[in-house]
Amino acid sequence: MTSAEEPRVRLPQLKLDELLKELQARIDAARGTRDRIHSLLEAVLSVGRELDLEQALHHIVEAAAVLVDAEYAALGVIGADGRSLSAFHTVGMTVGQIAEIGPFPEGHGILGEVIRHPEPLRLEKISQHPASYGFPAHHPPMNSFLGVPIRVRGQVFGNLYLTEKRGGLQFDEEDEAVLSTLAVAAGVAIDNARLYEDSRLRERWLLANAEITHGLMSGSARAEALKVIAERAREIMGAALAAVALPMEGTKSLTVEIAVGLDSEAHRGLVLPRSGTLMGLALSAAAPVACDDVQQDERISPEPPRFHGLGPAVAVPIGTGEGGVRGVVLVAREAGAPVFSDKETDMLRGFAAQAAIAMELAERRKEAEQIAVLQDRDRIARDLHDLAIQRLFATGMTLQGAGHFIEHPEAAERVLRAVDDLDETIKIIRATIFGLRAREGAGDAGLRARVVRVVGEETPVLGFVPSVRMEGLVDTDVPYEIADHIVAVLSEALTNVVRHAHADRAQVVLTTDGREVSLTVSDNGVGIPPGGRRSGLCNMAERAEQLGGHLDVSSPDGGGATLRWRVPLPGT
Repeated sequence: MTSAEEPRVRLPQLKLDELLKELQARIDAARGTRDRIHSLLEAVLSVGRELDLEQALHHIVEAAAVLVDAEYAALGVIGADGRSLSAFHTVGMTVGQIAEIGPFPEGHGILGEVIRHPEPLRLEKISQHPASYGFPAHHPPMNSFLGVPIRVRGQVFGNLYLTEKRGGLQFDEEDEAVLSTLAVAAGVAIDNARLYEDSRLRERWLLANAEITHGLMSGSARAEALKVIAERAREIMGAALAAVALPMEGTKSLTVEIAVGLDSEAHRGLVLPRSGTLMGLALSAAAPVACDDVQQDERISPEPPRFHGLGPAVAVPIGTGEGGVRGVVLVAREAGAPVFSDKETDMLRGFAAQAAIAMELAERRKEAEQIAVLQDRDRIARDLHDLAIQRLFATGMTLQGAGHFIEHPEAAERVLRAVDDLDETIKIIRATIFGLRAREGAGDAGLRARVVRVVGEETPVLGFVPSVRMEGLVDTDVPYEIADHIVAVLSEALTNVVRHAHADRAQVVLTTDGREVSLTVSDNGVGIPPGGRRSGLCNMAERAEQLGGHLDVSSPDGGGATLRWRVPLPGT
């Protein structure tokens, strides 16, 4: 071959090499697209298999970071207000880095831009966008950005945020398309997880209702049922504290019968007014009452202090306005925890309504049993009157008539004594009949209501409302005679606070364990001076000594005075 022919041979060879390189590039691109689609399908399947919502959100973030080769990824859940983030799930930073940065973002700057405009947003450099205002201290540098909204049933649930594509590259249209596809699959997965979570939650509420109904209908005490209501409400709602309060008959107050959880001792036994408390407001309105921060809510009285460490709270009536509210259940989460959603409140309200129905059925059953007992007593009394007394009376008349025919003096005397014994037996039977027919529960109001009434009468002259706590079976275990002494001692103690203490806070605690009853009245006033008059204290001490008890008076280191009046109960 001559030298003139060599260029004509090399030229086709060069074109063929270029074509082969282009073909190889396209094959590599097709293979890369195939691999990416395969990865996307795997991510969709992985996300769709997860039924736990928190785990599903974490898998979505991880899959997003892998698909677009981002160093950092986050999923921000939009709060109920639609303007801020209520949760933030991240990938790419260690726990230590997150702690150094501080609180999670609330949805300002670039993150808020995607919230305000729920469309894909792709940036070469975050700092160049008008909405950007920098990063907090210790935050890693971030430049490239890709944000995509996640929609669930047409509503924006949250946003995916990706930053720092590896290799110093920029996010492109293909990254945006892949991430948008993942966001659609994520919306379906989140919806499935929510539905599963709701079904499990409803199942737990149904089991709790069945437990309460079974307990009440099998004869369990009301206190046990109230305890179950509080414990199940606390567990299912994820609360730190749960309490159940019931209205006090004959008063405008309600008393906390059951409290479980964080600092429950500060709530148990409290007597609360219908104003200035979440429970009282829920009872008056016969509707749920919620607050974001129970420590800062102006509707709630700060005294007595009882919500330390708690934040969001909701009180729900047990029952409805039409059927009568039987009580109130309150649940509260720790400070900083998420507020109770409308869905959670509705489920708690449904649970409380079912519990009220169970309580109603149990009370009707108890009333029916009492009516049956009373009817049986009435039958016994009628039989004793119509049969036994008449026969005894006839027998006595017969013996009395036969005594005139008995000539032996001693025998006649014995017959007359038998007639007298029959008369006494008739009197005993008549007294028994009267007792069987007497109404049970007649008399004045119980000790609880009387204590609340005394405190209410002294409140105007005190200038503040004393806190009241009562624990134990005060109305049933304390006899009426001792109750009279307790009311008198309480009135005298509060009068002393008005006259001498110069206090702005007082507490009344009445407790009984079935063996002893104790009344404690404390204040934050000037205390008891050494040479002061003690006539009132002497009277209270004499009342305690008459009943076999005693009176203790002390002045705590923090100031004020504490009076404790204790007496044993009969039969102990």
